[in-house]
Amino acid sequence: MDKIPVTATGYTRMEAELRNLKSVERPSVISAISEARAHGDLKENAEYHAAKEKQSFIEGRIKELEDKISRADVIDIASIKSDVVRFGATVTLADDDTGDESTYQIVGEYEADLKALRISLTAPIARALIGKKVGANVEVTTPKGAKSYEILAIKYI
Repeated sequence: MDKIPVTATGYTRMEAELRNLKSVERPSVISAISEARAHGDLKENAEYHAAKEKQSFIEGRIKELEDKISRADVIDIASIKSDVVRFGATVTLADDDTGDESTYQIVGEYEADLKALRISLTAPIARALIGKKVGANVEVTTPKGAKSYEILAIKYI
């Protein structure tokens, strides 16, 4: 079993989601199934089928989270002292074409969330940034074509 790199924050999020699924969502769906059963014929009972489907999703997600947590390799980003981009780095980039600046944190595959500006270590832009220093220009091949960026800042927070 391979270890999964994860930030301390990502690990905490996974644990919180697992706790919520086990202590809130699972009992709630069990109650909904019991209530739907009380309504009679299960073949034509939409509430029962919806509750069973939700239960299946919850149980699958619990197993997935338990697996991720058991294989997690929690990396303390605050202890990293480096001037190059590595796992956990928060990197500020400037688009060479437009000059637009963007900031991303490089995180594990399972905690990536583009809306929260956290990109996976396996993403093309993250792979291009790894090992580079401030001032370096990086070429990234994206589905929309090649893009060029300059690294403006690297932080480990």
